[in-house]
Amino acid sequence: MAFHVEGLVAIVVFYLAILAVGIWAAWKTKNTGSEGDRSEAIIVGGRDIGLLVGGFTMTATWVGGGYINGTAEAVYVPDYGLAWAQAPIGYSLSLILGGLFFAKPMRSKGYVTMLDPFQQLYGKRMGGLLFIPALMGEMFWAAAIFSALGATISVIIDINVNISVIISALIATMYTLVGGLYSVAYTDVVQLFCIFLGLWISVPFAMSHPAVTDIGLTAVHQVYQAPWLGSINSLDIYTWLDNFFLLTLGGIPWQAYFQRVLSSSSATYAQVLSFLAAFGCLVMAIPAVLIGAIGASTAWNQTDYGVPDPKSKKEADMILPIVLQYLCPVYISFFGLGAVSAAVMSSADSSILSASSMFARNIYQLSFRQNASDREIVWVMRITVLLFGASATAMALLASSVYGLWYLSSDLVYIIIFPQLLCVLFIKGTNTYGAIAGYLFGLLLRITGGEPYLYLQPLIFYPGWYQDDNNLYIQRFPFKTLAMLTSFFTNVIVSYLAKYLFESGTLPPKLDFLDAVVARYSREHMDKATLVKSDNIVLNELAPVNPRHSLTLSSTFTNKEAFNYVDSSPELSNTEDN
Repeated sequence: MAFHVEGLVAIVVFYLAILAVGIWAAWKTKNTGSEGDRSEAIIVGGRDIGLLVGGFTMTATWVGGGYINGTAEAVYVPDYGLAWAQAPIGYSLSLILGGLFFAKPMRSKGYVTMLDPFQQLYGKRMGGLLFIPALMGEMFWAAAIFSALGATISVIIDINVNISVIISALIATMYTLVGGLYSVAYTDVVQLFCIFLGLWISVPFAMSHPAVTDIGLTAVHQVYQAPWLGSINSLDIYTWLDNFFLLTLGGIPWQAYFQRVLSSSSATYAQVLSFLAAFGCLVMAIPAVLIGAIGASTAWNQTDYGVPDPKSKKEADMILPIVLQYLCPVYISFFGLGAVSAAVMSSADSSILSASSMFARNIYQLSFRQNASDREIVWVMRITVLLFGASATAMALLASSVYGLWYLSSDLVYIIIFPQLLCVLFIKGTNTYGAIAGYLFGLLLRITGGEPYLYLQPLIFYPGWYQDDNNLYIQRFPFKTLAMLTSFFTNVIVSYLAKYLFESGTLPPKLDFLDAVVARYSREHMDKATLVKSDNIVLNELAPVNPRHSLTLSSTFTNKEAFNYVDSSPELSNTEDN
């Protein structure tokens, strides 16, 4: 395959346009944030992201390279089809649930990152533990989509994969470095427009190619392969449900999502943004589904691609760029490629910024340098953006199973962070002992369940397991959801048990080595002024930091609000309505 100068020019134009928008956004908002609050402005955009930009950036967080390519691949692969393309519905429901139940309490309490409520209630050590799966999820996700981008570009214009990965990572890291959330948000608007326009322009050209059969016919009849609508066998229903809950519930506790929620101008806006993004995710999946259906309806031996077809060459994961390359005119395929590359960067920049925000805020500042200046935090963020961007790039270039690592880390987000988030926001009485126990039990059940992508054999064989052609053990039982539920109930039970044992006098106070129950003023708990610095946040809305503990059994299962109303001024009172 020859080197395509036209394709390279198209990619360069897209990349320069996105870089220019990112730098313009950084320059436009360089003075945002009052003196001493610049780091918070970088993380949450000064909490003034409006509906239009906010809706675009929250949608673009999910509608990335993995979302577009993965949806097309699922529809194309004969053993799966549209029935197994769960990401559009799963992530849309995730955003709806996040808007209904999680956006308002997180935004109204004025947190800066997703980990703030954990450190406030459970202490800095527990916040550090929860940072690990959160960081793994963001980093492996960025690495996986950089890897996908490199392969996509190499398919269309035949340039070295490593070069395309490095250049893409440099551009995403550069504008994230200079502008923080503002640059990410404004470039998301451009990238989402490119995705929508690029893919929709490609669809009619690909569909009208002489080698493509009517997709309405191939949806229900076998022509070149099994119907692309797909089906769910009775034996696989539990696997389908396990994956569906993983996407729907496990899609909530990500810093990339809560960064948009916390950057909203009010709690109500945060909810509306979630609903808008849910609709956007569904709309943006339509062209990807159609491209997957076109791939399943094509006689590839009648195209320049030749034989065997993509699935036989094990290139099913590249079906979207292959359709653009071989079923569309040259100028259309290059425009579509630009759209796909834009899609990838719209997710990668969010992951890099999310990881650096959590490290600078929750690890560096709140755990080690609580008296650090705002300028110092800003520089820590900039350094970690570079480090995390370089790390994701290195993993994309060197790791043989980046997707396997991301699958495992996203499972850990679902199994560990989601039940902890439920407890910290909605279950009164949980404490550090329960959080640690839930963390360990969930991690243990997930690891012992095995991971085929990493060739990790299971130690626990659940009902319905089988061995595939590669001698890998596959679990049909929904053990991921079981691990999540176990983590949740372990947290609640152990927390209440520890509270009862200490407050009833069964265990002496000196054994409360985590200062989670007995200690009235724990060094571990974050001070409310440290977690929330903005003047427009009502402090009495915060969850208790140092709760007053009674020695009576009746108070064991309650977690009374510790803050009294501090200021009754109209300015503070009016913010409650937001």
